[in-house]
Amino acid sequence: MIKNLILVFIGGGLGSSLRYLISKYLNAGQLLPYGTFLVNIVGSLLLGIILGWALKTNSLNTPLNLMLGIGFCGGFTTFSTFSFENYSLIKSGDYLAFSVYFFGSLILGILAVLLGILISKFV
Repeated sequence: MIKNLILVFIGGGLGSSLRYLISKYLNAGQLLPYGTFLVNIVGSLLLGIILGWALKTNSLNTPLNLMLGIGFCGGFTTFSTFSFENYSLIKSGDYLAFSVYFFGSLILGILAVLLGILISKFV
């Protein structure tokens, strides 16, 4: 159990650090939070690949999946920041930017997971 927690901790720390760097550079001075959008879509794609491969190989609870799927992807993607950024867009009255960001993130995030699962079938 402790080993699994450490693996999730390491993966989460790496994912969160990378998300911070990407968001810091891509969100600065932009109308839409492109950094958060990018990490959430890429993270959804990676999670689709990881979980699709794990399901295909019947290896869902391996240490690598714990570190990459739960840890890295969990730390890399962010629902709380996504929610706050949507709140900020609504509060500013920019309903077009809110709609593009909100619906674009949801639709492309789900499609990215599906694409990742599809990719995992060929890996």
